[in-house]
Amino acid sequence: MRDPDRSRYAASELSPARRAADLERLRTEKFDVVIIGGGVTGAGAAVDAAARGLSVALVEARDLAIGTSSRSSKLIHGGLRYLEQLEFGLVHEALKERGLLATKLAPHLVRPVPILVPLLKQSVPRRIFHRAYYGLGVAVYDAFASVTGQRGMPLHRHLSRTAARRLFPSLREDAVAGAIRYYDGQVDDARLVVTLARTAASMGACVLTGAPAVALIRDAREVTGVRVRAGQEIIDVAARTVIAATGVWSDSVSALLGEPAEHLGLRVRASKGVHLVVPRSAISGEAGLILRTPSSVLFVIPWGGHWIIGTTDTDWKLDRDEPVATARDVEYLLEQLAPVLDRPLTMADIEGVYAGLRPLLAVEARTRRAPHTVDETTSALSRTHAVVEPMLGLMLVAGGKYTTYRVMAADVVDRAARRLGSVPASPTAELPLLGADGYHAQWNQRAELARRHGVPVGVVEHLLERYGTLTPAVLGLIDSDPALGRPLAGAPEYLAAEVVYAVTAEGARHLDDVLYRRLRVAIETTHRGVDSAAHAASLMAGPLGWSDAERDAQVQSYLARIEGERRSQKMPDDESAVAVRP
Repeated sequence: MRDPDRSRYAASELSPARRAADLERLRTEKFDVVIIGGGVTGAGAAVDAAARGLSVALVEARDLAIGTSSRSSKLIHGGLRYLEQLEFGLVHEALKERGLLATKLAPHLVRPVPILVPLLKQSVPRRIFHRAYYGLGVAVYDAFASVTGQRGMPLHRHLSRTAARRLFPSLREDAVAGAIRYYDGQVDDARLVVTLARTAASMGACVLTGAPAVALIRDAREVTGVRVRAGQEIIDVAARTVIAATGVWSDSVSALLGEPAEHLGLRVRASKGVHLVVPRSAISGEAGLILRTPSSVLFVIPWGGHWIIGTTDTDWKLDRDEPVATARDVEYLLEQLAPVLDRPLTMADIEGVYAGLRPLLAVEARTRRAPHTVDETTSALSRTHAVVEPMLGLMLVAGGKYTTYRVMAADVVDRAARRLGSVPASPTAELPLLGADGYHAQWNQRAELARRHGVPVGVVEHLLERYGTLTPAVLGLIDSDPALGRPLAGAPEYLAAEVVYAVTAEGARHLDDVLYRRLRVAIETTHRGVDSAAHAASLMAGPLGWSDAERDAQVQSYLARIEGERRSQKMPDDESAVAVRP
């Protein structure tokens, strides 16, 4: 439990000092729940368990959101295409969660984004059919959202061709006959995970990154703890229950158990999704697009001063730590988008590329033919989730969608609660995340907040949309050192103060953590963070106690990573792309 003498905000800080304290807790405490995995589900489970009054430790091998949870389409959505697959329960569940996040849990991080469903020019009968078909789908989507009682998004609207092109001038006039506009939620996925981890910490959870689980401690057929490596130290962490929320690494839990993978009770397949980032100036539009492709759907989503274009959906059978995008992936996305744009995008337009892996439950899939890859069956796998208990005291949660992380977290903690005795029901549907309380009031007072701290209103708006009511803490750094109010070198959208805050409050320990996840410089700039690396490392060095040699090593490691990514994205296939990564 949190020290009552400390504020919730102070108790949430994932600082170097907090890390040392949490390490000591791992050595000495026995926890009700130890969670392996610092993605959205693991962090969500930490919030859920801590909110029920349980003692919680979350351990993550590398960094918060380092895997799938920072490499999504940045959408909180019900999954419009799942209606076509008759996954009504999944859509209803996801739309309820979308509404909760947008209205109550994280309104500072989740906000509406308009999306167009273009109606392509065809014969009159087919045009009428497609408007009716897609119109019915979007109407059902909105109806499901209304039934949940937490819409959080405006209703859909049918548009003529003229209205559609007024909203999205880059649509080819000869390609579209109109559109339907609907709304979904948009989120910075990595920021939501960091916020979840800090919310758990604010309620007394121990949160430790850079601490891989190397074994599960067993007493006969019962799991009683987790063996963790923290630097050169091995720590045996005692636990009444262990939750593995390891996403695409779920099959690796078998190695921790020393048991065959089939004994886990479920199998997870990894599906690679690649996204492109292009500048806002490359496409003229005030809404996103959703387009059908031979294998799945393609999103074009406005993202601040950029567009995110994705995604692919292909089977991945190589190292799950570092999925890579290939030249074929990039070309495929550009080809799918070209028919509807008045100026097709080229490789020269691309600022950033990122690849992530979806953890899909390997259930019976419908085989479908598609030109992009030999094995497209991942696009037909269910996005539902499962909770299993392969051994007493060990719960494994896998599958699911980013949007439904809270439901997955509640389900797996419910399963753990059966062993823990009298545990309250999950309260997280009513628990605003850190930075959400008072957000709307602070947004309305943003001009006054800017005046008090001597910064432009635009700076305060930028911070409010990333930190919510934690914004005064970031502004406080600028008050103490006005130089931190200047932009980060090579990344004018971000402040130097945000780098320092990432280290002192958000658990960032490496240059990668900051430029890829706390800030999104690695995917939002044509230099991919190369021009920002030295400045960011110098800002991190003081709080982290780096020597000059350690600071320079961080920069060199980052530059080598970016160079490896650029090489891999010129390769024709996954195998050759992986081979040229450092």
